[in-house]
Amino acid sequence: MKNYLLHRILTSLLVLIGISVLSFILGVFSPGDPAELVLNQNGLESPTEQQILAMREELGLNQPLYLQYAHWINNLFSGNLGISYITGRDILQEIFLRLPTTIELALIALFMATFLGISLGIYCAVNEGKFIDNLFKVITNAMFSIPSFWLALILILVFCEHLKLLPTSSDGSINSLLMPAFILAFSTIGTLIRLTRNSLLVEFSKQYYIVAKLRGISTLKLLIQYALPNAILPVIALLGNYFAGILGGSVIVESIFAIPGISFMALQAVSYRDYPVLQAYVLVSGIILVLITMLVDILIMYINPKIKMELKQK
Repeated sequence: MKNYLLHRILTSLLVLIGISVLSFILGVFSPGDPAELVLNQNGLESPTEQQILAMREELGLNQPLYLQYAHWINNLFSGNLGISYITGRDILQEIFLRLPTTIELALIALFMATFLGISLGIYCAVNEGKFIDNLFKVITNAMFSIPSFWLALILILVFCEHLKLLPTSSDGSINSLLMPAFILAFSTIGTLIRLTRNSLLVEFSKQYYIVAKLRGISTLKLLIQYALPNAILPVIALLGNYFAGILGGSVIVESIFAIPGISFMALQAVSYRDYPVLQAYVLVSGIILVLITMLVDILIMYINPKIKMELKQK
């Protein structure tokens, strides 16, 4: 197990190095001169060539790329992600300010997806082949095909404009995050229904389950103590990747509902060519994705006895 953990950590470190390189390249090869953008932010609409060269030297842009990368990495380890060209604020502070909102939104979406997806998947598996099972096959197909931006507009029209139940944009309350979270969770709920149902049906056909059923064990106990613990492993893996994904990729929802999270910050950075902010967003999103994926893999290793046995044999 120690070897597996060490291998997983080393692999994650290599991926993080790759992400840092890609983030750095994003800033280097993006269109526009960072020095000119900084001067424009400082009030110089038409800086001279000498002013631009002086600013490039101040920013270290006249150095070789490997030295620029080393300087950038050194700043990262000291907690310096740079200054925004547009706002002039410290980027790390800006991320810390916005990240809790994105985490709150992601947790609500994760709860919705987990509760609805798993419970409905169990219900469909228990009622395999019946009307309700066939109905949810049709419903989940529709859930996969509905674009999130279209669903957002429909829900705003119904729940905000007509029913007046929820706000149309973020006001800092939980109520303002319910609809965006549901939109984020919508397609994943369909995926979880299918995955939970299919995983349970596989377990229902295995010998251990059939023998336990013949022994007269109650259906509820068979489901909870026998089938579900084995069927839940691929569901945990999916939920881990989903949570990591929405932490760094809820751009559409955050922009539609004006949620001040890190994805909305990245969208603004793209609009204003604020490349240091975009670099930081790519880096932070990549780190979150790698760390959560690694934690999910370790969790599954400890839950699944098969993996434990294989590691012991090695």
